[in-house]
Amino acid sequence: MTEAAVPRSGQDAPRARPGRRFSWAWIGLVPFFVFSIAFLIVPTFYLVIGSFQTTTGETTLQNYADLSDPQIVEAFRASIEISLVTAVIGGVFGFLLAYAVIRGGLPGPLGAALMTFSGVASNFAGVPLALAFTFTLGRLGLVTLFLKSIGLDLNDTDFSIFSKLGLEIAYLYFQFPLMVLIMAPAIEGLKTEWREASENMGASTAQYWRHIALPILMPSLLGTMILLFGNAFGAQATAYQLTGELNIVTLLVTRQISGDVLNNVNLGYAVAMGMVAVMGGTILVYIWLQRRAARWQR
Repeated sequence: MTEAAVPRSGQDAPRARPGRRFSWAWIGLVPFFVFSIAFLIVPTFYLVIGSFQTTTGETTLQNYADLSDPQIVEAFRASIEISLVTAVIGGVFGFLLAYAVIRGGLPGPLGAALMTFSGVASNFAGVPLALAFTFTLGRLGLVTLFLKSIGLDLNDTDFSIFSKLGLEIAYLYFQFPLMVLIMAPAIEGLKTEWREASENMGASTAQYWRHIALPILMPSLLGTMILLFGNAFGAQATAYQLTGELNIVTLLVTRQISGDVLNNVNLGYAVAMGMVAVMGGTILVYIWLQRRAARWQR
């Protein structure tokens, strides 16, 4: 055997691959998966199965056929209308407020206080929000009595906080702050170099916003409005406490599942699946717009 054929110790011999060590890092994901399975996957699976069954457990498509009922169609129409109105109004004015905080030259303490309020108000919903508006704009609310003392009686007008208009006003309370919180980082991401370059080339403020700032912010702006739409579309507790009998989708599902007069659980499951479809489409569009917005932030 020649010397070249003899493997040299520690040089030509292949090194043994180290054994794959067990990692405990994935343990941190266990609560997330448990929560997702228990409160997202299992309930959705239960809704899908129940929506194709009758009250006796037989398979049927009648529940989905009943979605064409005028009352159900009107409930979806009203929910979509409320969600669109609050998403557009909350989106536009929330964007202007976020711009005032980030680029408007507000004093530091005032801007910090406004962002802190936005963080609190965006999570203030449900029964407490409904009671707050009842005590404020109800028939004997604080603002109602104040306006009456100066000659304007809301009780003599068509306005009622317990109507669809009143529900939209209540929803705007948490839609504005949510828009501020989400759009503030996007506005802060506008580079000053872009504004300076446009000014050096003779562009006016309107031209800068039309050709540079708005095209960059538009995906984030539209995506956040879509998020606001889904936020209002799926709200239930505020509407239930404030209006009670308003014909919107979330209250219709509540009445079908646990109501005394309307009690068709499986039809309620089918209506809920219609909500899942709307929310799923909303999430897909939001993800697509967020990916487009991320291109400018790299």
